[in-house]
Amino acid sequence: MGVLEGFEELYGTAPEGVWAAPGRVNLIGEYTDFNEGFVMPLALPHTAVAAVSRRADGVLRIHSADIEGPVVELHVDELAPRTNTSWAAYPAGVVWVLREAGHQVTGADIHLSSTVPTGAGLSSSAALEVVTALALNDLFELGLSGPELARFSQRAENDFVGVPCGIMDQTASACAEEGHALHLDCRDLSIRQIPFDLASEGLSLLVVDSRVKHALGDGEYAERREGCEEGARQLGVPFLRDVAYEDLESSLARLSDERIRRYVRHVVSDDHRVDQVISLLDAGEVRAIGPVLTEGHASLRDDLRISCPELDLVVDTAVGAGALGARMTGGGFGGSAIVLVEATDADTVTKAVEEAFAGAGYTAPRVFPAVPSAGARRVS
Repeated sequence: MGVLEGFEELYGTAPEGVWAAPGRVNLIGEYTDFNEGFVMPLALPHTAVAAVSRRADGVLRIHSADIEGPVVELHVDELAPRTNTSWAAYPAGVVWVLREAGHQVTGADIHLSSTVPTGAGLSSSAALEVVTALALNDLFELGLSGPELARFSQRAENDFVGVPCGIMDQTASACAEEGHALHLDCRDLSIRQIPFDLASEGLSLLVVDSRVKHALGDGEYAERREGCEEGARQLGVPFLRDVAYEDLESSLARLSDERIRRYVRHVVSDDHRVDQVISLLDAGEVRAIGPVLTEGHASLRDDLRISCPELDLVVDTAVGAGALGARMTGGGFGGSAIVLVEATDADTVTKAVEEAFAGAGYTAPRVFPAVPSAGARRVS
């Protein structure tokens, strides 16, 4: 049953519209966003879809076709941060944030369904937030731009749900363009769409979901964020973005804490890797980004220490089987890796990874191509 039919069955009437917002995978630039650095995500074809109608009575009703349970009924006047720990906190947080900013959102009926894998580091939560924000923006005629919807969605996750994520996931979901990667400067939020049509180059970007669930609310993400902020303080800069790559070694020599030093090295070098990838793509050297991706994985594994045995196995096996490059992507401690391959090698590399997982006794991974797709949009 589609969301439109599901909405009618739940609420007894047709919705005013249906909207979609994608998950994302990040090509390069990890844990750089909250350091006001650079990231380069692309939207996936997998989306959260919402059928939505306005209400004028202050009632907010939310339901998911993917999660067992009744309609969650809330009142917009009673929404308060960190009071709801269920999945419904993500769309409810968007309503709260919009109202806190003075927008007259007087209630809604929402029915959701999503094909974005949860717990795979592909921003299923951002897709839920952005699709809700876009629907309410349209229905209540708020006049907000894509970047503004991303900012409100991020605030919902930061302030209402309580996850200290950066702005990348929501911006990718709200603003990505089909056939492009999105270069985002997380300081001024400027966006550049970088052509990334892999099929025309005879290439494929595989996503390998390790099936190891990650939960960013468990403190590991926050610990690294705090460590990066401490590194910036000790170096006397507002954010690690302000440490030039050319000055990295001399900056590291000024830090006495080995843990802080590792975090700083990762962030500054990963910002540099984003620059490298853009230069290569601008020059038409798409295959040459492979080794940069693999180098990025080593940094995430050794300096940031957010990988896991399953993700390391994906990267090592894929590169050994002929992939051009591979790295874990997302918040880490599980989730997914990306693998850049010649399209003709995709099946061979996939089989090698599946066999390696079976040999290690791991749950079989889920492998699918990451096709650079369109951002949030109204679909009916």
